[in-house]
Amino acid sequence: MDIQKLRADTPGCLHVTHLNNAGAALIPQTVIDVQRDYMSQEANYGGYETAAKFANELQTTYTRVARLINAQPNEIALVESATVAWGKAFFALDLQPGDRIVTAMAEYASNYINYLQAQKTRGIKIEVVPNDEHGQLSLEALEQLLAEDQANEGKIKLISITHVPTNGGLVNPAEAVGKLAKKYGVLYLLDACQSVGQLPVDVQQIGCDMLSATGRKYLRAPRGTGFLYVSDRILQKLEPKVLDLTSAEWTAKGDYEMRNDGVRFENYEYNRANRMGLSAAVQYALDLGIENIWERIQYLGNLLRQRLVELPNVQVYDLGQVKGGIVSWGIEGIPAEFVVEKLREVQINASLILESGTLLDMQARELPPLVRASVHYYNTEEEIERLCGELKKIILLYSRIEHV
Repeated sequence: MDIQKLRADTPGCLHVTHLNNAGAALIPQTVIDVQRDYMSQEANYGGYETAAKFANELQTTYTRVARLINAQPNEIALVESATVAWGKAFFALDLQPGDRIVTAMAEYASNYINYLQAQKTRGIKIEVVPNDEHGQLSLEALEQLLAEDQANEGKIKLISITHVPTNGGLVNPAEAVGKLAKKYGVLYLLDACQSVGQLPVDVQQIGCDMLSATGRKYLRAPRGTGFLYVSDRILQKLEPKVLDLTSAEWTAKGDYEMRNDGVRFENYEYNRANRMGLSAAVQYALDLGIENIWERIQYLGNLLRQRLVELPNVQVYDLGQVKGGIVSWGIEGIPAEFVVEKLREVQINASLILESGTLLDMQARELPPLVRASVHYYNTEEEIERLCGELKKIILLYSRIEHV
């Protein structure tokens, strides 16, 4: 990769050291230009007319997203966010009282809240698979749970896990989970919100039935973009909880017919300029090569971990055999909120990890609020050094405050 060229194509690099890519990455100029052009056309010629003019380009988004994850375009729904995508898949499942869903310790709050809602309204049961010695989902424990269930009533209907959790650096063994899901005939929903765009995600190799993802994180697309993958294996069996005249056709006074592709999970109204931006961002990633992106992110993530632990009283809390670009850490005796605030004052973007985001994981490890720094390929070794230099100043500053 030509890092300097990539940074020159990223206007935000002139203003900030952006280490919050797991929140929202900096958008490349080509994405900005595509959105700006579409909005200009819409403002000057009308929304419906501009949509008709760019119909082919908007349709190309499906092809590009499908290529990104090795799916078919008809298996893709384009929606507003990963949360919307995930929710549309989860609530389309016909879960009955007594059915069990299986998840992981590092599950994201939004997902788990919906499990709890389904427990309350549908009478389902939640099973949490413990971690193994590396801090990732235990495949041995998962298989034992599936085998015991199959030998009894066969009530496990869904495995639903987060591929790359919001904290901890962890990359869960998604492909191995997929093999177990197939072996025991259980549906598999993968939250790939933080993995798509960061590392190679191949739905055929993973074997998931459904996958949700966002545009704003490692894909470097606009906020308000995301997508859902639903495999042809189950697509015709799922009916979204909300339909409109895009996802279904009103065919008779007493009947309707749903779309036979992923669009059945979409709504008529959406931000078309944003979709154009998502399409451009996906193509940008494809042109760079996801394997190249992943290699660079792993290199920078590991470098950041190494440099952080060299600092006084800094501890890194990352887990897993495979670690990505999300680095979770704290400074003993200094509130994480103070650290994030002081970094932002010098134009270094990081984010705060609170217990409520991954409650099971944070409570089990008895972790306080942490700082999260998440790298992308356009970050540099110099930016990591700058972060560490500012952390030294923060440590010194806080010690002076404490002694006043």
